[in-house]
Amino acid sequence: MFGSNKNTEEVKTTPTSTPNALNALAKGTVVEGSIRCDNDLRIDGTIKGKLTCQAKVIIGPTGAVEGEVHCQNAVIEGRFKGNLQVSELLNVRETAEVDGEIITNKLLVQSGARFNVSCKMESGAANGVAKNADVKSTGHAAATVAGGKAEVRN
Repeated sequence: MFGSNKNTEEVKTTPTSTPNALNALAKGTVVEGSIRCDNDLRIDGTIKGKLTCQAKVIIGPTGAVEGEVHCQNAVIEGRFKGNLQVSELLNVRETAEVDGEIITNKLLVQSGARFNVSCKMESGAANGVAKNADVKSTGHAAATVAGGKAEVRN
């Protein structure tokens, strides 16, 4: 057992991701550079740079992101400035301030949000039929309506 010369088989373990894992960046924390994560990320601090997330990005009310973000879903309650690419749903809450260029599949902007963007919507891409709606908004809110078209409300 302990003193034998038998060859022992090495056990290799690979880290497994927890399906409901949440990474968090606390208020008062500033990160500059590139970040990559496979699980949800909540930002209550500040990120300046590039963020690539395979899941949901949540920018909390005290959070701020300046740079480039690629993610599956996003909820913005704080500030965002830069280029944002969301493969599924972008939810912009009433406390959000968003400036920049956005590419998303689905868009929800709540009344009261500051939403000054150039937005390209590619709905239906999952089933092979791409419908494009270019939206340029300098108003307070924009929302998708039936048929993948965008409506801007001031």
